[in-house]
Amino acid sequence: MTRRDRLPPIPPEQLTADQRAAVDELVAGRRGAVIGPFIATLRSPELTRRLQRLGEYVRFNAALPEKLRELAILLTASEWRQGFEWQVHAPIAAAAGVAPATIASIAEGRRPASLDRDEDIVYSVCTELHRMHAVSDATWDAAVAAFGEQGVVDLVALTGYYTTLAMIMNAAQTEAQGPWPKA
Repeated sequence: MTRRDRLPPIPPEQLTADQRAAVDELVAGRRGAVIGPFIATLRSPELTRRLQRLGEYVRFNAALPEKLRELAILLTASEWRQGFEWQVHAPIAAAAGVAPATIASIAEGRRPASLDRDEDIVYSVCTELHRMHAVSDATWDAAVAAFGEQGVVDLVALTGYYTTLAMIMNAAQTEAQGPWPKA
């Protein structure tokens, strides 16, 4: 069985007016282009607009430091084996201060051997959500103590957002630039 991109880019001349408006919004925003999941979601222009606005908040403005946001994104990309998101975010995570050994461990599906306290909490919240579909009381309490309620809600939303993108791209078989993972 061969993989094919089920929802490839739509040729510009075939875009509807609503799709063109969604493209214009994406291009004018922080992303500057229609990439990855937004190529697929463009089939639903209103979903595209809403997803990109949510994504702009959780990726750039959530109540957590960039390093922890990027760690959560990598954990989600790894859980869903989402090559596109991994390739985009692994270098960003490294630049934000996530240790190369941490990135390599996550790419291999292993718990990193050395995490600071906040990274450990993010790791626990994300992995519990992905694997148990819940967060234990101990992890929840540690997360609220470290990040406050807004920080925890933003972390959960960030994980959910990138899970949504991973599901869309995995279902559509959106092509990554190379093999999984590319760390």
